[in-house]
Amino acid sequence: MDTDVLLRVLSLCLALAGTETLHGIARTLYANPRLGKARALKLSVVSGTLLALGVCWLLVPGLGLRTLGAHLLLGLFLALFMALFDIALGRWLLHRPWPKVLADFNPATGNHLSYGLVCLVGLPALVWQWRGG
Repeated sequence: MDTDVLLRVLSLCLALAGTETLHGIARTLYANPRLGKARALKLSVVSGTLLALGVCWLLVPGLGLRTLGAHLLLGLFLALFMALFDIALGRWLLHRPWPKVLADFNPATGNHLSYGLVCLVGLPALVWQWRGG
């Protein structure tokens, strides 16, 4: 992987992180009070995945990846990056204790972040296929 592709992948990661951070803020400020936290969390998996699809739609084709495997590997990397970003944001910026940070990934606690991460793995491949892969 050359430096140009690496910088483009890191740009994609930052675009996703920024988009999802703003999405989480909007959910907390607007959806939680109107829908309740549990319903807003469920809805945010769908809206967050659609936002990630939009970001991938704009940025993945510019990476120049040519195979399904490369796109799936990219999706795996994006999901790992976003999971680590969420952990870092919760732990060090929001000062949440480890049990609360990790609960974000547990659907049994009403949090559905792990479902969004699973979807994120396939989004680059989906975009590639839809755009004529």
